[in-house]
Amino acid sequence: MNDSPHQPVLYKEIIHALQPRRGGRYVDGTLGAGGHARGILEASAPDGQLLGLDVDPQALALARKNLAPYEGRIHLAQASYTSLTTQLVQLQWDAVDGILLDLGASSMQFDTPERGFSFMQDAPLDMRFGPHVSQTAA
Repeated sequence: MNDSPHQPVLYKEIIHALQPRRGGRYVDGTLGAGGHARGILEASAPDGQLLGLDVDPQALALARKNLAPYEGRIHLAQASYTSLTTQLVQLQWDAVDGILLDLGASSMQFDTPERGFSFMQDAPLDMRFGPHVSQTAA
């Protein structure tokens, strides 16, 4: 079940390019609502694992809900993909079979004026992916 109106971009193409396999370990470094992660988990069933990272706490909460059926196979963290090495050490993963980075803002951020990314609605600019970032990009 997907509670997000956001549809992942190039879903089929990304799953085809990553070629997830049973038992593989994968990283989605820009997790968002978890759409691509779901595809990776389905293709690597029954025992593939996924590390999902996102700096946006709202996106991470939505992904946690959307990926609940894969509990036990997912490891989620509110963190940037730039901390990937640290995250892999914590999981004791010495290698992964694929990494996805879908860089840039998502439609979920553009469609929510209070997030400060909107250029279609009158709202203050903020442009931070998460509240922990002290300086705005505006």
